[in-house]
Amino acid sequence: MLSSSARRGAAVLLSAAVLTTLSACGAAPDQGAGAADGKSKVQPGAAASLADLGGMDALVAAAQKEGQLNVIALPPDWANYGEIIKAFEAKYKIKVNSENPDASSSDEIAAVKSRKGQKRAPDVMDLGIAFARSGAGENLFAPYKVTAWDKIPAGQKDADGRWYNDYGGYISIGCDAARIPNCPTTFADLLKPEYKGKVALNGNPTKSGSAFGGVYAAALANKGSFADIQPGIDFFGRLRKSGNFIPVESTPATVEKGETPISIDWDYLNAGYAEQFKGKGADWKVAVPTDGVYAQYYSQAINKEAPNPAAARLWMEFLYSAEGQNLWLKGHARPVLLPVMTQDGAVDKDAAAGLPQIQGTPAFPASEELDKAKATLAEKWDKALS
Repeated sequence: MLSSSARRGAAVLLSAAVLTTLSACGAAPDQGAGAADGKSKVQPGAAASLADLGGMDALVAAAQKEGQLNVIALPPDWANYGEIIKAFEAKYKIKVNSENPDASSSDEIAAVKSRKGQKRAPDVMDLGIAFARSGAGENLFAPYKVTAWDKIPAGQKDADGRWYNDYGGYISIGCDAARIPNCPTTFADLLKPEYKGKVALNGNPTKSGSAFGGVYAAALANKGSFADIQPGIDFFGRLRKSGNFIPVESTPATVEKGETPISIDWDYLNAGYAEQFKGKGADWKVAVPTDGVYAQYYSQAINKEAPNPAAARLWMEFLYSAEGQNLWLKGHARPVLLPVMTQDGAVDKDAAAGLPQIQGTPAFPASEELDKAKATLAEKWDKALS
C-alpha cells in the first residue's frame, strides 16, 4: 500500500523512523459509543455485522457521532486512495485523519500495538496479505463481516472476518522509455549489463508488501515456488552484485527524477505512473513479466481496539460497496468483487477495459507458504544484498 510506491513499500514498505512518530498520549474514547438513534443491538466495538448494529442508518448515525476515522499508510496515489477518502468524507460527512501515508504494512501493525488505548490509534488497516494473516494470529483485529461478505471468495477472506482481501494486481516491471532505450519485460532481462544502477523495488521486502511480491515473482521466474522463495532472494543478490539493483525505494518522486528508471511494483501503481508522468518528460511503460507471474491482493482489517469503531465499520461497508469497488478499478487495481460486479452489471466498464491484460488465472500461496516466505526473507534478505 513511500509515496504510492513506497508505502507498501507493499505494499508494504517502510521506515522504522515512522515508529517514533506513532507514540502519543490520551486514552481512547469508550468503544461503547452506541448509535445515535439507539437502534443498534450491540455497541459498535463489538459488532460483527451490520445486523448487529441495527442496519445501515444506525451505523451511519453512530459513525457520524464519532465524527472521524483514523487511517495510516494510505498514499493518495496508491490505487486511487485519494479519491476514495474524499468520496467517503463527502458521502458521510466524517473526517478522515490520514497519517503517515508513506508507511508500510509493518508500520501499521507497529502502530496498532504501540498506540493501544490511545485516541490516535489507527481504526482500520490496509495490509499485505502476509501481514494481515500475522496480525490476525496476534489477535489484533476485530471480526466483522461486511454486507458483501458472501460475495467474497472463500480463499480471499479469514473465515472469522478478521481480514478480507479487497483489491490487488500483478507484479510488473515499469520502465522509463525516455531514459532506457530497450525496456526489460522479464526478470531474466533485468540481469543485462545495460541496466546497471537502474533497477529498484518499492521498499524492503521484509516490510513492504509490494517488494515482498517482487521477490516472490523473481522466485517463480527462477525455478522457485510458493513454498521456496530462496531463488528470488538469490536473484536479487545477483542483481545487487552486478550493480543493476539499487537499494533505493522507488516512489513517484524518484521515478520523475530518473533515479529509479526501472521499478518492480504492482501493475496498478506502474499504470498510474504512466498517466501521472505523461507530458512531463517520462515515457513510462508497463510489462507483466511472463517468467514470473505473481498476483496478490491487499487486505482490509479493523483494529480490535479502534477508537472510532462505528466509523471503522462504515469504512469497510463503503469499500466493499459497488461504489468503493469501482473506485479501486478506476485506480487500475482489480477489486475482489470484480467477477460478481461484472456478472450483475455494476462494474465500471470503461475502467475495467483499461486494466493491463493478463493471460491465465493467477494462483496464490497458502498461508503456511506465506509464513515460511516471510520468515526466510527476514533471515536472509540483508545478507543476500551485503
